[in-house]
Amino acid sequence: MNVKSVARTSALVVLLVIVLYPLVWMVGTSFKPQDEIMSTVSAIPKSFTPGNYPDGWTHLDVNFGRFFLNSTLVAGLVIIGNMLSCLLAAFAFARLRFPLRGLWFGLMIGTLLLPSHVLIVPQFILFKTFGWVGGPFPYTPLVLPHFLAIDAFFVFLMVQFIRGIPRELDEAAKIDGCSPYGVFRHVILPLSRPALVTTAIFSFIWTWNDFFRQLVYLSDLSKYTVPVALTQFFDSTGSNALGPMFAMSVLSLLPVFLFFLAFQRLLVQGINTSGLKG
Repeated sequence: MNVKSVARTSALVVLLVIVLYPLVWMVGTSFKPQDEIMSTVSAIPKSFTPGNYPDGWTHLDVNFGRFFLNSTLVAGLVIIGNMLSCLLAAFAFARLRFPLRGLWFGLMIGTLLLPSHVLIVPQFILFKTFGWVGGPFPYTPLVLPHFLAIDAFFVFLMVQFIRGIPRELDEAAKIDGCSPYGVFRHVILPLSRPALVTTAIFSFIWTWNDFFRQLVYLSDLSKYTVPVALTQFFDSTGSNALGPMFAMSVLSLLPVFLFFLAFQRLLVQGINTSGLKG
């Protein structure tokens, strides 16, 4: 191994340590007692306290498992909505011919320039008018819009993917008597699995980690998702339970890690075949 290779490897190791240190510190802190968390910045606990995990699970008035179920429900519905609606919209933009198609596609891409926080107030007013806020299913404003292809990033990703599917397959399906719906059902949908998996992974990660929108629309403790529930370890009097909070924060990372680990091969394949590679 030459000097250049050693230097490159050493630089990568240093960079890896810098990137992973916050995660290591959080895991280590989840095993520290309260006084040690406030008095030291070391990632290694001096007094091992595994009791933070059962304490955090039962610290709030609602069992923390309920928040995991709520987050799973919201993330699952968002995944289904994005996969269905965005693929249908992408198929229309990539394969169908209709008036002003280029203009509508450009306007859709333009929505990527709008910060989500700019839209939160008009969206809240609109959803309040519809009666979605505080309704019998409090997750409606968080879930239902995703069944209307509102995520332009995923539509663009799928359009790029569908454009890579040979049109000869469409023509062959039409010769066999398929309508545009039949082409979508028998040609586009089966071949779009990598793009759908990519959409599912990003939808899950972004929804699971979403805090601001869920904080705006959820007001009942029993309906909170994991990110919002973590704020309840701090109360208005200034007291806090840092050890249990870090313990639940570590647990909240596991679903994202496992979801990504299970589908990472298809994620890479979907990105490479959708025209988004650099």
